[in-house]
Amino acid sequence: MIPRYSRPEIAAIWSEQAKFERWLAIEVAVVQAWADTGVVPRADAERIAADARIDLDAIDRYIAETHHDMTAFLRSVADSLGSESRWVHYGLTTSDVWDTATSLQLCAAVDVLASQLRALRDVVARRAREHKDTICIGRTHGVHAEPTTFGLKLAVWVDELARHEARLAQARATVAVGKFAGPVGTHATVPPAVEEAACARLGLAVAPVATQVLQRDRHAFYVAVLAGIGASLEKFATEVRGLQRTEILEAEEPFTAGQTGSSSMPHKRNPELCERVCGLARTLRGYALTGFENVALWHERDISHSSAERIVFPDATGLLAYMLHIFTGVMDGLVVYPQRMRANLERTQGLVFSQKVLLALIERGLGREAAYRIVQRHALEAWERGTPFRALLEGDTEVCAHLETAALDAIFDYAPYLAHVDTSFRRLGLLA
Repeated sequence: MIPRYSRPEIAAIWSEQAKFERWLAIEVAVVQAWADTGVVPRADAERIAADARIDLDAIDRYIAETHHDMTAFLRSVADSLGSESRWVHYGLTTSDVWDTATSLQLCAAVDVLASQLRALRDVVARRAREHKDTICIGRTHGVHAEPTTFGLKLAVWVDELARHEARLAQARATVAVGKFAGPVGTHATVPPAVEEAACARLGLAVAPVATQVLQRDRHAFYVAVLAGIGASLEKFATEVRGLQRTEILEAEEPFTAGQTGSSSMPHKRNPELCERVCGLARTLRGYALTGFENVALWHERDISHSSAERIVFPDATGLLAYMLHIFTGVMDGLVVYPQRMRANLERTQGLVFSQKVLLALIERGLGREAAYRIVQRHALEAWERGTPFRALLEGDTEVCAHLETAALDAIFDYAPYLAHVDTSFRRLGLLA
């Protein structure tokens, strides 16, 4: 991960130091499990647990010689031990350690992301409650449709984020597995009892069956969940960007003192944080594709997935952590303009009530096709001439024969659009 988009809590998980420390913890857990069976002397297992160390500089030197991460790591560990070092990696193959350590790293990353996701949902929920009754125009195809509220728009996001929290928990469970089955997964060199005991010490479930590697459908699902969260963040950020357009300007991301939007135009206040979220979401989707490409390996194992995962796992978790961080800041500091929302709502001279007029005419006895033609004719005239929609209706004798002034008053009223907002909020637990 490049420093610009790095979050320290995620970067620490994927550091070389953290990786090899997890490898060592796994080796110690397996040795302890062997000691439980009586194969490894308990005294040797305790010495390994107490004294085994890693040395990154030594590992780098050994890798230059061996061109193999695991053998270099094992030599470094052996340097810190005596004759008991012979029990380290006993019966194991590289993927037993590597894949299980990766599971631990992915779980640690999910724990960070889950906390961030909940924090974002809390912020969006707070802003949704704040603007529960802030009326604004709802748009379909980018065109004015009918009134809604800004809070209801945000409540939809709250619900979406809650679904992602559930998916993220499922992704964690999917990768929270270990595997100590030896070469090609037969348990010929590591009995299932040792595998089960070691995984229990590490807080992982046991993969019921494996080849030489944990199957990559688990990891593909994990990265796909991250990409799905990124897609929703892009959706939210795109909405903010749209609302920040000069012609609309109903909301905008925070713009801090001293910030500049352009090297040439001092007036610019750009939605650059939201644009950043959108760009990074595209990158995340690319990583999801790589995750799916890694599912198909040759026979019981190859390492075509390994080189890609060295990039994808740190970057995908890191990018999402960064996106959650900056978008939470956007929503926390989002500037909302209710008066502009009201002004935009009224720009179309009452056309937003066209469906209510249509329904009222149908209720008063007109056929749907006839009512639709009447309403559409006046709506188009109001659009083209800039004439208030209600005035045109009041000048139509056929409309007035069915709709008196009191009926039109009831139709041209925003209150019904707010009538059921509380119900949606209660369904989400946003209101007591």
